[in-house]
Amino acid sequence: MPAASTIKVMVVDDQTSMRAMIRRSLQDLGFKDVRDTSGAAEALTAIKADRVHLVISDYNMPEMDGLQFLEAVRGDPAINRTAFIMLTGSADRSVVEKAAALGVNNYVVKPFVPAALKQKIERVFGELT
Repeated sequence: MPAASTIKVMVVDDQTSMRAMIRRSLQDLGFKDVRDTSGAAEALTAIKADRVHLVISDYNMPEMDGLQFLEAVRGDPAINRTAFIMLTGSADRSVVEKAAALGVNNYVVKPFVPAALKQKIERVFGELT
């Protein structure tokens, strides 16, 4: 059982309010190292410089969407094993299938409650303490 406090997380969403809500939810779950950014390109640079264990990224973002970001993460040998959870505004099956083909670890449909986020994270890391 991993301790949530030992898992480093990068939250990527172009909506400030969504980043704040996810950050607060993760902190309530015991996560201590939670970083966030509004864009995938910035996040990619950041996680290459200082690796994280988990990326939680929105799908629908300008410039580089969540699928492009996931593909970039999976294509970089230095960070390709980073757990990746995609946030989607709808349960669009084609997006979920594309994400799965690219190696997403899990996905969350917005809006969601913190318990649902915890459940998705635990499916990737195991039960959190």
